[in-house]
Amino acid sequence: MANSLFTLLVLLSATYFVAAQRRTSNSISQGSSLTPTGNSSWLSPSGLFAFGFYPQGNNTYRVGIFIAGLRLNKTVVWTANRDDPPVSSGVTLQLTPDGRLILQSQDSTTDAVIVDQSISSASMLDSGNFVLFGSNQEKIWQSFDHPTDAILPGQILSQNQELFSRASDSDYSTGIFRLKMQSDSNLVQYPVQTPDTAPYAYWSSSTNNQGVNVTLNLDPDGHLYLLNNSVSILKNLSDGLSEKQRVYLMRIDSDGILRLYSFNLGRKDNISSIVWKSSGDKCSPKGLCGLNGYCTLNDDEPKCLCPPGFDNVNPGNYTAGCKRNYTADICKNSEQRIQYSMRALEYTWWENDPYLVLKMKIKEDCETSCLEDCNCEAAFYKDGECRKQRLPLRYGRRLLTDSNVAYIKVASPTRQIETPSHSRPGKKKEPRLSILIISLTLCALAFTVFVISGYLAYRNRIWAYKKISAKGNFELMDDIAPRSFTYAELEEVTNGFQEEIGRGASGTIYKGKFNDKLVAVKRLENMLAEGEKEFQNEMKVIGRTHHRNLVRLLGYCHDGPKKLLVYEYMVNGSLADILFDPQNPPRWEERIRIVLDIARGILYLHEECETQIIHCDIKPQNILIDEYRSAKISDFGLAKLLKADQTNTYTGIRGTRGYVAPEWHRNMAVTVKADVYSFGIMLLEIICCRRSVNLSLSEEEAVLEEWVYQCFEDNDLAKLIIDEETDRKKFERMVRVGLWCILDEPSLRPSMKKVLLMLEGTVDIPAPPSLSSYLTAI
Repeated sequence: MANSLFTLLVLLSATYFVAAQRRTSNSISQGSSLTPTGNSSWLSPSGLFAFGFYPQGNNTYRVGIFIAGLRLNKTVVWTANRDDPPVSSGVTLQLTPDGRLILQSQDSTTDAVIVDQSISSASMLDSGNFVLFGSNQEKIWQSFDHPTDAILPGQILSQNQELFSRASDSDYSTGIFRLKMQSDSNLVQYPVQTPDTAPYAYWSSSTNNQGVNVTLNLDPDGHLYLLNNSVSILKNLSDGLSEKQRVYLMRIDSDGILRLYSFNLGRKDNISSIVWKSSGDKCSPKGLCGLNGYCTLNDDEPKCLCPPGFDNVNPGNYTAGCKRNYTADICKNSEQRIQYSMRALEYTWWENDPYLVLKMKIKEDCETSCLEDCNCEAAFYKDGECRKQRLPLRYGRRLLTDSNVAYIKVASPTRQIETPSHSRPGKKKEPRLSILIISLTLCALAFTVFVISGYLAYRNRIWAYKKISAKGNFELMDDIAPRSFTYAELEEVTNGFQEEIGRGASGTIYKGKFNDKLVAVKRLENMLAEGEKEFQNEMKVIGRTHHRNLVRLLGYCHDGPKKLLVYEYMVNGSLADILFDPQNPPRWEERIRIVLDIARGILYLHEECETQIIHCDIKPQNILIDEYRSAKISDFGLAKLLKADQTNTYTGIRGTRGYVAPEWHRNMAVTVKADVYSFGIMLLEIICCRRSVNLSLSEEEAVLEEWVYQCFEDNDLAKLIIDEETDRKKFERMVRVGLWCILDEPSLRPSMKKVLLMLEGTVDIPAPPSLSSYLTAI
């Protein structure tokens, strides 16, 4: 009974659509024409849809169907001859007297739509369907039967029909992804030019062999579903909505994700919203980064990278993939041979297409085996198997939960190995005596240059110190706001540097009093080496930063080798002083406020101040607490400034053991994500009121981040809570944020802006990667 009722409703719906299309059509007769710059489109009766020219590029156009009822843009739903070049403004679209729909220019004539019969008229319907009629007013062609990358309400994707993505958001030619309604009743997404088999699929409806003649359908209310031959719904992809003044559109986008869009015609901005999408993982479409490239997520956005030894084919088009940045001579014998080495990429995989699979217990054996095999250009090791492959590599992806290790063969820095001269016929040995004389002469010359350079450098350094001592105070005043002090003044302010209140990596801090105001005076040490550099950094950084969660610099002394900084005094000491006090730990709400204060301060350094700054030494000892119990970030002696167009830097290891991000130890480019890692460690310390490493505890609990991971995986966070007032929901949110911040891969860590949003509860926080993948990473 239910099936019969549903069948009746579907038939009535179909009858309604046919009737509606007949009632709401404008007839386009033979002889009608359009031009890109004149009458450019034929509208549907309500003006919602149009068939005609739309712009693509600079003064070039395409022909297609678009939603004309949107005020701010033309959302294209169908394109004619999409892989032909765009046409110029001098072309004409005409329904000719002999019944052809053509694009005509001075040089050529092209059919916009090819049909077997003569076209007597055409109509742009309010459903978005463009229809051509024959001499007896019978329908001989309609756009709904020939979809490109989208379907509209009332349109179906039939068995064996496909949608193909665009090349990009602004290029409507055929892209690199496709959606197919297969004859086995499964709706599947693939890369283009691949077989319809499971290894190439990256999303499916999982409805294979569950019906006959299954179609994909979209209703006017946004209901997206699969319908089988028995006129019953096989699977709902999205439920219908009762909202009015909306038009829906399902499209496979250029990034390979299938999305259902809703446009509110009643809004002035006509901004679309996404009702449903096939995947929330933007790296899931296979082939997004082209041949040899691989995809990684950065704040949920896809980023295409090239493996070691490769560069982008086209830096402006990441889908073009990567190519070697050297000329390989694999398996060639020559006098000048390239020396190769192997570079490892953890958690990274490409399509499994090996020419040889070996069983190996140790992954280093896989690396060695590929290096010694001239046919091997990459090797993948996982679960005791070594899979050797040749280029190109396809469908690359980095995923922290995948234990695969990829080994890429690259040219070593010493590119050429010369064949020894004695092995070459016709070459005479050079006299050894001549070589010895030349070598001794060069050594003597080098020694002389070294002595002279050393003397000049010494004399220049002495002169520089005298110049700084005489003029430094006046020159620095032009660039920064803090006051200039003499060394004698600061010696008096601190009463001869008697009361030491702290000691850090870059100097000692003393308590002082100036004009009845308490100050903290930091005397930098190691003046001739790091002290000079640290002093200049701290002057530049703190002198230009102004934020309620940063310690204020009041003054400085630059008296030759004597360099000191004067800060506002923090009466409550450092965060370490109050956090690790077992007798009187800060209350839960105070700990949350401190966390938010620190996050806002780091966000200011990363994104809001004039010069982007990586602090490089975020830890509880460098977080000071003022009289109002607000947290302020201090000690910029190790800070790294980035230029306006710079996002990363290479520099020596900075910071404090236990808070230093893994990339510091791997000679990788360091970004602001290094501070995110340090913040994550400190966040776990703050909410748990304990140090990150405490060897007095059991082995299981000694390392805080591992202990937190274990408790999170076991769904037993109660073990970490130290007092009853702790808000358990907020505590879990803080744990999730901390675990995301300390991920081994920098690109997977959130930005400080997103960290703050997650801490404040503005955005949802997905579960961080599992403990097993984290332990694999470390």
